[in-house]
Amino acid sequence: MTEFKVVRLHAPKHSGTLRSWLRTAVPWFAVLLVPGLALAATVKGQVKGHNQLVNPVWEEAARPESNHYTWREPSPTVRAEFRTLFGLAPKELCIAGIKKGDVPPPSVPTLITIGGGRTTPVTIVVAPGTRLRFRNGDPFKHKIYAVGEPSLLPSEMGIAAERDWTAPGPGTYELRDELAPSLRSWVVVKPGVASIGYPDRTGAFFLTLEPGDYTLQAYFAGKPIGKPREVSVGTKDVDLTKEPIDVAEAKKPADDKKPEKK
Repeated sequence: MTEFKVVRLHAPKHSGTLRSWLRTAVPWFAVLLVPGLALAATVKGQVKGHNQLVNPVWEEAARPESNHYTWREPSPTVRAEFRTLFGLAPKELCIAGIKKGDVPPPSVPTLITIGGGRTTPVTIVVAPGTRLRFRNGDPFKHKIYAVGEPSLLPSEMGIAAERDWTAPGPGTYELRDELAPSLRSWVVVKPGVASIGYPDRTGAFFLTLEPGDYTLQAYFAGKPIGKPREVSVGTKDVDLTKEPIDVAEAKKPADDKKPEKK
């Protein structure tokens, strides 16, 4: 006759630690099951010269004929570098990772917040078909519109109101506001845009890209600036910080030629 012994199983002393580990690990296993997401890599980059970019709204306002404001006497206690106006890179300088061929637009709307007389971000680069969602974060109304574009006409947006818009095709669209003349933003629609990022105040940025060949291009005030950077992305992260992308606008050399005598 075969004898069976009853064995009592005891919970391990570190069962609480095991349960905690499982709670942390299970969501990551779920992430690995999402197609494409598990293969994405982080591309770290750096820009320089971003503190030399000037928003065209300020240039227009500084013209005497605009009568918008006058310069006050600068304070001698403030260093000259901090008295110079320059664009805010985290809002105004968009770095786009562009891939050859068509890239499907995001399945969810891309948020653009209106607040403080401007939008966040100021310049955005998206793939065709991307749905943009404008949200009024100000305690007053706005009437945004796209210059010369009938698909986005002025329409009143109340406090906390939202408005969706999809650009009709590739191109650059300038946004204005009938109730806030200082608001001026740009939407750049370009095929192949796979990811975008914005540098911090030091110029550091990162993009999340799937394996493939990309062109990194900076955009400011709706226009490409700086030289494009080619990068090949695999499954490992890529560090490009040792070779910063210069986004400072090149100044035209002075014309030293003397006028010809007639």
